[in-house]
Amino acid sequence: MDAPSDGWVAGADEVGRGALAGPVYAAAVIFRPGRKLRGLDDSKKLKAEAREALVPRIQARALAWAIATASLEEIERLNILHASLLAMRRAVEQLGVAPALLRVDGVHCPAVACGVEAIVGGDARVPAIMAASVLAKVARDAEMRRLDLEHPGYGFAEHKGYATPQHLEALQRLGPCAIHRRGFEPVLQMKLELA
Repeated sequence: MDAPSDGWVAGADEVGRGALAGPVYAAAVIFRPGRKLRGLDDSKKLKAEAREALVPRIQARALAWAIATASLEEIERLNILHASLLAMRRAVEQLGVAPALLRVDGVHCPAVACGVEAIVGGDARVPAIMAASVLAKVARDAEMRRLDLEHPGYGFAEHKGYATPQHLEALQRLGPCAIHRRGFEPVLQMKLELA
C-alpha cells in the first residue's frame, strides 16, 4: 500500500448502506503522509462519544475532508450499492485537494478522476479510511436524530434506521414512513401486507 510519489492519497468510506431508512452518507479524507491520530479506529469499533470527539481532531489534522450523501430517492432509483458509490464520488469531488489515489473500504470502487484501490478491511487498516468512516458515521447519526423528530415513534435516534428489534416492532405497529427504503426487506414485506 505504498503512496503514489506524485500526489495525495485520499481515503473514503460510506455509512448507512445496510439501514432500512434514511440516506446513505460518505466521507473522504486526505492526511499528510505519516500523520497519526491517537484513538482513531474503524467507526464501528468506537463508542459514539469517542467518534464525536474525533471529528474536530480529524478536521483539524486533515489536509482536506468532505462529507456527501445519496438521497432516499437515489437509493431507490440506483440501488443501495450504486447510491453508496455515488455518495463516495461526491465526497471525493468536494475535497479541496485533488487526490492522485483513492483508497476505499471493501471491493467496490466509485468512478472518480484518480486511481482507486479497494481494500477489504480498509476501515480497520488505513487511517484516512478510518477517519472517513468516523466523519460519515457521526454526520449520518446526527441526521437520523433530526429525522427522529420528524417521524416520531420509530426510534430513529436510537437505532439510526437499522433493523433492530425495536425498529422492526415499530415498523409492524406503524407501517413504513416517508424515509423508509421501500425496496428493502422487511419494509417491502410490510408494504405488501398493508396493501
